[in-house]
Amino acid sequence: MIIQPAAEINGLNVSDLKLKGFRIHEISQPVNPSFTRGRRDFYKIGLVTGNMTVYYGDKILEINDTVLFFVNPNVPHSVVRHSKKTTGYACLFTEAFITGRERTEILKNSPLCNLDVTPVIPLNKEQAVFMTGLFQKMQSVHSGAYDYKNELLRSCIELIIHEALRIQPPQNGLPYKNAATRITNLFMDLLERQFPIESTGEPLKLRTAQAFAGKLSVHVNYLNRSVKKVTGKPTSVHIAERIAAEAKALLLYTDWSVADIAYGLGFGYPTYFNNFFKRVTGTTPKSLRKEKV
Repeated sequence: MIIQPAAEINGLNVSDLKLKGFRIHEISQPVNPSFTRGRRDFYKIGLVTGNMTVYYGDKILEINDTVLFFVNPNVPHSVVRHSKKTTGYACLFTEAFITGRERTEILKNSPLCNLDVTPVIPLNKEQAVFMTGLFQKMQSVHSGAYDYKNELLRSCIELIIHEALRIQPPQNGLPYKNAATRITNLFMDLLERQFPIESTGEPLKLRTAQAFAGKLSVHVNYLNRSVKKVTGKPTSVHIAERIAAEAKALLLYTDWSVADIAYGLGFGYPTYFNNFFKRVTGTTPKSLRKEKV
């Protein structure tokens, strides 16, 4: 099995994508059947024809036709291709590129953000032709010199999402039998993915249940109930314990100052970190470091 390099996706330079916020490419060359781990920094919409298995969160989706595939970077995902004949298009974009005043609601309801909506939408021939035209338009606009091309690209993405919602198979309002387990797994994965902390210049961002709920596009009360039901511990306890575990590792295995560790873990002042660490572990950061010696 072949895993694509993290620095490049189908010939796309990742640093360039981070800088400009949007890239699009055509999937036209034959590829060896492979396993591909999905990147977790960018949203992705694919128009794909092929034979593959998609693992998305706790779902296993079999594809053997033409589909629209929506990828939320906060959901663990991977693709196993079973055939060399995979064709189509894929556009990747950052959250900063797509978010805007009038687009907030459409995004929340779309397969990109609504975790209760299937991310794979089968297309008939007419729908596939229409979507192909939109992806080709984005390719043309992206490679051109139009002054307002980013706005036009956002409009194309919005139109794709609207069309996806329009043709989305009805969900019948039936909740997942394992909804609490699913959202708990997504929360735990998102929590763990923030570590290890490698630089004080990129401090920990998600430190509260409210922040995690916002990232997962669910109400904080729903997240708290689900996590407590599945694990027996509140969301806040999981967060505190994981931050404390990372703090211990930094104290024992790096030469960072206590202040640097505090800032790296998202605390505004070292005093706040000291109080937190003492409350969770029963000892102080300096005492733990002395025990190491």
